[in-house]
Parts: sequence; structure tokens; C-alpha cells
Amino acid sequence: MPQGEIFEAGDVALQSGHVFPNLLLSYRSHGTLNAARDNVIVYPTSFSAQHSDIEWLVGPGGILDTDRWFVVIPDLFGNGLSSSPSNSMDRFKLSEFPRISYHDAVRAQRRMLEEVFGISQVALVYGWSMGGMQAYQWAASFKSMVRRVAVVCGSARCSPYNFVFLEAVKAALVADPAYRDNAFREVPVAGLRAMGRIYAGWAMSHLYFRDEMWRASGFDTLEAYLEGSWDRAFARRDANDLLAQIDIWQAGDISRNRMYDGDFARAMGAVTADVLLMPSTTDRYFQVADNEAEMDLLTSARSVSLRPIVSAHGHRAGNPHNLPAEREFLRTEVARFLQS
Repeated sequence: MPQGEIFEAGDVALQSGHVFPNLLLSYRSHGTLNAARDNVIVYPTSFSAQHSDIEWLVGPGGILDTDRWFVVIPDLFGNGLSSSPSNSMDRFKLSEFPRISYHDAVRAQRRMLEEVFGISQVALVYGWSMGGMQAYQWAASFKSMVRRVAVVCGSARCSPYNFVFLEAVKAALVADPAYRDNAFREVPVAGLRAMGRIYAGWAMSHLYFRDEMWRASGFDTLEAYLEGSWDRAFARRDANDLLAQIDIWQAGDISRNRMYDGDFARAMGAVTADVLLMPSTTDRYFQVADNEAEMDLLTSARSVSLRPIVSAHGHRAGNPHNLPAEREFLRTEVARFLQS
């Protein structure tokens, strides 16, 4: 797997009050930065993903087209490449890894863009799921820097329903006997399998299972699908890293910082970027209704568009690597949005 570049942010004061010594931000860039340094797309990673997992939509003629755009993919803290419990044991005990927020993440991402590339203007922040939540955070935190944000199956804060889903995922993980003294001491094989089984029911839709759409992926039975697609879906990641990212996700709220002091309506009203919201019609935890409610609060945005992805593939409709119709929908909508 190609490794990214590393931005050494130095000793960083986090929102939690901790100082993180030598905070590291991994990133990867694609395309050519123009002379004006304004053809920039920031594409943050989603839950458990590393930059190589989401690069499929970047390239010449891609959804994020490198014939025109310079695309930077910053790895979210806790994904095993940027600072995470698994690679910070020389700084912290596993059980004492400090809480990191989306606000901390986008602050580091902005510094990387400015200090490494000299970038002061961003044409688009595009993100799916946790990446979409970071896109919203960018728009609220650095409103004069960001021209557009595309939020794909994401939201400006973690809803109570979404929070409860993540509580189930977390409970499945920590029920494994490998979790001792507030950290995983070995690989939690049973916990990771349980996590995958919970995720399967939330990530995909009722229609997907009712119509046995998993057969199109070559599975003969539902059990074979669950075993082949979900039992080891998260086994490639360190379980302590997964807990760190769940914590970031659950605490997600663009107003949870000194700039807005928890006033969500004020934070939403401060967004001035053009906003494109693309929820999946069958996503269970980032729902169309949540984005519809957000539209009423985006009172200062230059434009706000809601373009639902009509799909039976649930949350995964927003990351349609192997879904041609959904993939073409994203390509068309993003191209139209970037021409605005």
C-alpha cells in the first residue's frame, strides 16, 4: 500500500486540554497545483479508512478529476497513519490516548495545506460519512477559505440515533475479553466479528436484504455474505484506533468549539460556502431528514442544494466503488457543482 507524506505539526494543544507531542498528519496528493494555488480539493478520510481506500474516485476523468484539480487526502487521526493509539505508544499509554475532535483535525489539515503547499483557498472540501462531517467542520471553522463543500452521507453533528448505533458498535468491541484496563491488549477477534455483524444491518438497507441484493456480489446465502463481507471487515484495523475514531464521530458537532460555544444554529448560520448535500435515500444513520433540517439553518450559504442518492445500498451508496449507477450520479453532481 502506498504510504502518504507526513506533516509534523509539532506539539499541538487539543480541544480536550491535552498537548499532543509531535502530532503527525498523514496525507497524499494527486494532480497538479496551479500557479494561483486555488484548484484545490480537500478529501478527508472516513471511518477506519486510509487514503488508499478512498483514492478510487480520484484521477483523470474521475469524480474528483485530476486533469483540473489538485486533490489532497488527509488521513483522519485514529486511522493508523496519522497519529493514532497504535502508532503513539511512545507518547501515551494505550488507555490514555487523548481525545481528538473534528475541530482539531481540520486545524491540522489547514496548517498542512498552508505550510506544505502555500494554499490559502480551497475550491471544494468533499467527504463521505466521517469525511462529510469534516467537510462541514471546514466550512464552519474556515469560512473565508472554503468556496464549496460536498457532504455525502454526512451531517453537521452526530444525531442521537447515530450516537446509539455507535454505542452498539462500541459495546460489541469492548465485550471481548481482549479489552482490559480501558484498552485492547490483544486482537479482539470475537469483538471485531460482532462489530461487523452490527455494521451490516446498519450500513445496508432493508431493501438490500429483502431483495437479496447480496447475490449480485457472488454469495449464495445470507450467511455467506455476512461471513465474506462483514465478519472481518474491520480486522485490518487496530481496535484501539477504531475506538478513537468512534469517539471522534460521536462527539461530532461543528459548534463544539470556542468559536461557537455550542450554539449549533449560529455555527450553521456562519457557513458561507456553496453547500451540496448528497444523502442516500436508504441511509439509516445519516438520514435525508437530517440534511433537510440543516438546510433551514444554512442562512448565509451562497447556495444550498440537496441531491439525494436514490439507492437501495444504504450508507454505502455514498462510496459506490462497485455501483455504476450511484457512481455516475456522484460524477454528474460533483461536476455540476464545481462549475457553479
